[in-house]
Amino acid sequence: MTITYKVKNGIYVNLTNRCPCACTFCLRQNGPGIYGSNPLWLEREPTLDEVKASIDGWDLPQYDEVVFCGYGEPTERLADLLEIAAYIKAKSPSTRIRVNTNGLADLIYNRSTAAEFVGKVDCVSISLNTDDPQEYLDVCRPKFGAAAYPALQKFAADAAAAGLDVVMTVVDEPVTSKEKQARCQAICDRLGVRLRIRPFEK
Repeated sequence: MTITYKVKNGIYVNLTNRCPCACTFCLRQNGPGIYGSNPLWLEREPTLDEVKASIDGWDLPQYDEVVFCGYGEPTERLADLLEIAAYIKAKSPSTRIRVNTNGLADLIYNRSTAAEFVGKVDCVSISLNTDDPQEYLDVCRPKFGAAAYPALQKFAADAAAAGLDVVMTVVDEPVTSKEKQARCQAICDRLGVRLRIRPFEK
């Protein structure tokens, strides 16, 4: 079972298969591994002790960051994620911690969650995917329906207001045209967060 794994110079933490979205482009829909290698589908969710033991196998100061990102949405295990992040910070205070998320934690838990990340997580990277709410519904297929797109934007704004480094992401052309990228940039400017254009990979 792959709990932690290396991508470039980061250590990634794989907590769950669960996700409130069924994105048409997701690796969950299209293949058995990330970048054609590490099998990330979990036979079961690892325990906290198993995750901590896996993290202990890495010399954390040698790496740029620890990233919570797997086949599932990491905030589906928010309490565990935050406990593990605190564990990492206790072991290696200088280690940067990022959470790759769809930004729907507030809807998962029916409460505002951004403040809970403070002191444990440095950066949240939120998949914006598009400037258009209907396209978001069509492509990401969130179980929360039309509430999802405004909720992820509220989460982004709340996280930024709480002092976290917040970046929203879209995929470069041909997936997202330059015109749509400009509109996504305007959304990010309004929310007070950064936009990152991810490279297109077939």
